[in-house]
Amino acid sequence: MNNGETSKEAIRFVINVARVSGSGLIKGIKIYMRNHEKRHNAPKEGKQTVKELIKQGQGASSMEVSGESIGTFKKIANKYGVDFAIVKDKTADPPRYMCFFKAKDMDAITAVVKEYSAEIVKRGQKKEKPSLVQQLRKLKEEISKKPRKVKTRFKEKVR
Repeated sequence: MNNGETSKEAIRFVINVARVSGSGLIKGIKIYMRNHEKRHNAPKEGKQTVKELIKQGQGASSMEVSGESIGTFKKIANKYGVDFAIVKDKTADPPRYMCFFKAKDMDAITAVVKEYSAEIVKRGQKKEKPSLVQQLRKLKEEISKKPRKVKTRFKEKVR
């Protein structure tokens, strides 16, 4: 093989690779566009805005949720696959939260409401535990009030 043949082979190889890379790139872009359209045209799931929730056209129910338990509600709603939107009513003092939700299956909504209600009742029944610092202070006071017994030890030296 001489130097001229080697150059021609190298050029032919580069052209073939470029063709394969170009067609592969076009195929990759087409696949990406197909998946991108599917993902963005699909209805949103889980937490969303009220507008997005109403757009889905299935009608929404609502209930009031306390500010401290919004996280609990979100966790339970996501567990059952319920779409929901939380809106804060700023006019009320303290602020109130309305939760609009819907699911294709009414059993899922029932399960969410039932489990959420049980969780709130369970939280209400817990007794307030005094803080650890308060417990230590109380024990310290009790100990200081007790009379101290003084122990004396005598050693007698025997000669």
